[in-house]
Amino acid sequence: MTVHPAFPAAGPAAPLAVRVVDPLSLSDELAAAWDALAADASEPNPFAERWCLQSALHLLDPERQARLVMVRDGEGGAVIGVMPLAPALHYGRLPLRHVAGWAHPNHFHGAPLVRAGFESLFWSILLGWCDAATWAKTLVHIPRLTEDGPLHRALIEVAHMRGGDAEVVHREERALLESDLSPDAYWDAAVRAKKRKELRRQANRLAEEGAIVIRRRQAGEALDPWLDAFLALEARGWKGRAGSALASHGDTEAWFRAISAGAAEAGKLDMRALYLGERPLAMLINFLCPPGGFSFKTAFDEEYARFSPGVLLQQANLDLLGDDRIDWVDSCAAPGHPMIDSIWRERRRLVWVNVPLSAAGDRWRFHALARAEKLWRRWKRPAAKVGQEQDPS
Repeated sequence: MTVHPAFPAAGPAAPLAVRVVDPLSLSDELAAAWDALAADASEPNPFAERWCLQSALHLLDPERQARLVMVRDGEGGAVIGVMPLAPALHYGRLPLRHVAGWAHPNHFHGAPLVRAGFESLFWSILLGWCDAATWAKTLVHIPRLTEDGPLHRALIEVAHMRGGDAEVVHREERALLESDLSPDAYWDAAVRAKKRKELRRQANRLAEEGAIVIRRRQAGEALDPWLDAFLALEARGWKGRAGSALASHGDTEAWFRAISAGAAEAGKLDMRALYLGERPLAMLINFLCPPGGFSFKTAFDEEYARFSPGVLLQQANLDLLGDDRIDWVDSCAAPGHPMIDSIWRERRRLVWVNVPLSAAGDRWRFHALARAEKLWRRWKRPAAKVGQEQDPS
């Protein structure tokens, strides 16, 4: 195990329960422990699993600021948690040193992988280790936790035990698929009758252009043709023009190919496509991590936008409701997404949380920041309300 220079040893207060490890030189034992942890996680998160996070740390963090933190149940005990952390010099625009859960633009959930039943122990050990680390200052910032989920509740509990608060500094809601209804019943309940009629008309008009086929990649099927088709389809659209498509940058394309292969090997990759003849008009990628799923990426052919191929593919995607392994699917979409929000009726609430470190100076800075943020939010709310009243459209 390699300790990165940016993360010196924490000292005697928390010496052996936590280690910072090099993700590219994991021992077989630690790699197996990480994989086993994913199978027994308190909350599933594909973005923290080894097949996804290991290559992200290698390819998407060129300055090597982040490191993989593994928490054990005491010296030599079982690994109970894995989380990527990074030191930060600024909090927003403020020059405030702190510790943050590391993420990249395609890292859509910030929950660490923690063994079920060990949530409080994980946070207690991790925060205690940060207290003793010379590089850690002020607070630990954890983005995108499931609000009121096991990890969020445990973090609140541990923060209170340490004499502080787990301060929610930001909230978001995004579309979630979670229902006992059949796919057809869900579609009829979620989509207005007028809209369903229009989509049937669009499907009929599209069928006049050629044969429409919904394809789903099968286990063992060659992966590269699917990945090539998805990357090309996404690059032809607005993301390609904006330079934010996966294929726009060599590192993100390499990461995408690596994690897709890793997810396929782990049995968690679900790829679907709507074809017109031999031309893909819409494609989507799900990561299935029972009991949950994550709708990672979607793309459609803008030349055929008048036929709503992405929505037609999402209608077929509702067969996930019939998968006995999957209780819910996170859309990973931006809040208020006009397409998926009109189909998936449930919502997942995510929170960004700050927890103070224990030194007196850290707590003083934390409370000063918390007061400033509360004043800022109080000032923003009336301003937003006035803007809405002036422009009701």
